Parts: sequence; structure tokens; C-alpha cells
Amino acid sequence: MRSRVVLYTWMVRGHLHPMTQLADRIANHGVPVTVAVADVPSSGESRETVARLSAYYPSVSFQLLPPPAPARSGGDTADPDADPFITLLADLRATNAALTAFVRSLPSVEALVIDFFCAYGLDAAAELGVPAYLFFVSCASALASYLHIPVMRSAVSFGQMGRSLLRIPGVHPIPASDLPEVLLLDRDKDQYKATIAFFEQLAKAKSVLVNTFEWLEPRAVKAIRDGIPRPGEPAPRLFCVGPLVGEERGGEEEKQECLRWLDAQPPRSVVFLCFGSASSVPAEQLKEIAVGLERSKHSFLWAVRAPVAADADSTKRLEGRREAALESLLPEGFLDRTRGRGLVLPSWAPQVEVLRHPATGAFVTHCGWNSTLEAVTAGVPMVCWPMYAEQRMNKVFVVEEMKLGLVMDGYDDDGVVKAEEVETKVRLVMESEQGKQISERMALAKQMATRAMEIGGSSTASFTDFLGGLKITMDKDN
Repeated sequence: MRSRVVLYTWMVRGHLHPMTQLADRIANHGVPVTVAVADVPSSGESRETVARLSAYYPSVSFQLLPPPAPARSGGDTADPDADPFITLLADLRATNAALTAFVRSLPSVEALVIDFFCAYGLDAAAELGVPAYLFFVSCASALASYLHIPVMRSAVSFGQMGRSLLRIPGVHPIPASDLPEVLLLDRDKDQYKATIAFFEQLAKAKSVLVNTFEWLEPRAVKAIRDGIPRPGEPAPRLFCVGPLVGEERGGEEEKQECLRWLDAQPPRSVVFLCFGSASSVPAEQLKEIAVGLERSKHSFLWAVRAPVAADADSTKRLEGRREAALESLLPEGFLDRTRGRGLVLPSWAPQVEVLRHPATGAFVTHCGWNSTLEAVTAGVPMVCWPMYAEQRMNKVFVVEEMKLGLVMDGYDDDGVVKAEEVETKVRLVMESEQGKQISERMALAKQMATRAMEIGGSSTASFTDFLGGLKITMDKDN
């Protein structure tokens, strides 16, 4: 029986989807592969999700790992005052027991590939004596930042630095306020300490796969390979294996309605707005977006999710996938006045297919890395409107370093982005000389992304090296 590769991730689309794409690519070379999925956060839909993936990817097997028992607060119920982020990290760490038991149940496992958010799985791999690879589903610039931040020294916390620029090796200078929110807390806060400990766990990885390609982030890739973010420590072996982008499978009826509407639009004429699978904006902000789109006079396709509180945990964000009540959320008469010129979808859009459609001319995005790569591979300029986590960092990399988009100003204010700003940025990306330059740069990025994944391309070569390390030979036809 051939040795199996086990990929380990968790139940959030932004991590599960790229890990599945990686598994599919490995399986396409005749390698037995299983994706072990931590049922964290457990939403009640996990079995259905895994069953759906199993049907869509028959060459990959999936195993749902049971969630750990909730932490108790002296009684029979979970602690209601526990911090959601700390609880999330603790739950993923506690899933190591289920991961270890599952791997031991298999006849032979060649390697573990571990999602970076499940980095404590490196300890399970060490216990099992199985070679481990970390899979970083965000960009190389973020990885360089996370490796370096624990060794940075400053007199004040990041949260006290405001817009002061952080100079991290291999990375475009980042305003301190654009770091993930948890890093802006006081250093004595448990959430901050847990995050730094988590980053230190990332630094234990000897081999790291990253969903990027070298042309897109040459400085960050070189810095990591040279060991600069962690001076005095061995540099991890880095494999740039991206862009791993795959079409959303399922939802055929919704896809067809959406794509038929796009078929009737002129080339490069539609602004696509979508803020990811775990982001939403308040009702007041939805109204401002609607007014700005209407005033812009440009055609638009807009995926609207039901509003979720800004401080909601992962489970609450997942619940926000329910269909939005458009009539009550948008300005009175908006849908009628924009009918034909605009299409508003409640909750879901087939993002990859929309971005690749000839009618799509710009993408208003939350800057999640999966969405960023989907825009790059489609050659669609971005208007960056980050929401949470590392998305503000991604905005810096996309706009300042890669020159592939522009910023929707006002997102970091206490209020909302005004309709005037939405109208201005839509017109800027669609009509101006700056928009044209971004479009030309994006066309080049698309070409380089394609080359990276071709035979002889940088990412294909890196993937071959990864397989070679597993003593697995790549099929000559792939």
C-alpha cells in the first residue's frame, strides 16, 4: 500500500478551500491524500460540508475530526466569558489528540501538511515522528511579518504607534494600525500573548508551502529563504506553490442566473462587489454603498450578506451566510431604479467565475488572500476595503507593493465609508488613467500567474521539489 499524505485544516472556508485545492493537485499526481478537518468552529453544518467536498473531489478523501469538549467554568457549560480568539486557538490545539489518533489509524503516512492556523499540529507531527510541512494560505509578506514580529523590540505597543511605519525585512513598510486587531492590544493582554506564542509556533516549521508565486512577492520570498525575519535561526525551506485557485463547486442554479446576466453586459463594464465568506457590513453601510453605486452610473454585481456584528466570533460570522433581506436593507426603490444596470445577490456569488467573466472590469474586495489571488488570476483590478485579521496588511501589499489596486478610504474611521467615496473610487478604477495603469499592471500579473503554474514555471518547479522531498515522482503529463 502506498504511503498517504495527510493535510490538516479547519472548518473555515478561507482555509479549507485552498487546502482542498492543494490536496486535489497532489492527488492528480497519483498520491493518496486525505484532508483531515478539525470541526472548529463547529457550526452544525460540518458533516454536510465534508460530504459535499467528498462528492466534488472524488480523488481526495476527507476525515472530519471531532471537536474537543468545551472548556468548563466550574459547571457543565462552556465558560461564557472566555475570549473567542483564545478559545479558538485552544480548541485547535486540543484537536491534536484526534489528529494523532487518526494518523495512527492509517497504515502508512508519508507526511503531514498543516494549515498555519493549526500550527500546534506541528507538535502532533513530532510526537508521531512524521515529517511536517506548514501550509500558509495567506501571502509570503504576511508570513515574513508574522515570523519577525515576535523578535521586534519597541518601547511602546503596536497599538500606541498609530500610523507609524513598521519596517519588516522583505516587506513593504506597514502602518502599525494596519496590523491585525489582536496585535494592537496592550502587551499584557492574554489575546496578545496568545498571538505572539502562536507566531513563535509558526517559526518551528522547517518547511513551509505558501499560496503565492515568486514574481508577485520577490522581496518577501527572498527574505524568508535567507532567514532574515528570524536572525540567527535556521531559515525554513520555502515552497511557493500558488496561485491555488479553483472554481466554487455547487450552486449551479444561482451560478447560471448570475452568469447569464453578465453575458448581457459589455466587456470590462461591471464592478463586482463581494466581501468574502466571513465578512459583512452594517445595514447603514449597505445603504451608503447602494447610493454610491447608483450615482456612479456604472453597472454592478453585488453580493450582499446579512449584517453581522463587527466583534462577532467565527461561528456568528458563519451564521451570516443566510440570505439577506434585500428590500429592507437597501434604500427604498434602489432595486427598481438600478434594475438592468445592477444585479444584487443575497449572500452568495460564484466569485471565481464572475471575476473571470469578460464583462467584469473591477473588484471591490475585502482583501482576503484567496480573493486577491482570484482577482490576480483573472486580471481584474481591485478596490481594497479590508475588514479584519490580516486584510489591512494585504491592502498595503496590494496597493503599495504590487500596484494592483487602490484603497477605499474611510474604512478605518469610526463611522462608515460615505456614498461619495464609493462613487469616487468606482469612477477612478473604471474611468481614470490611474485605473488604466492598474489594469495594465494586473494584466501582466495574470500572465505571470499563468506562467508560474505551467510546466517549467516557478510554482510548478517548487511543487515538484515538494513532491520530491516526499520521494514521490511527478507524472510527466502534469
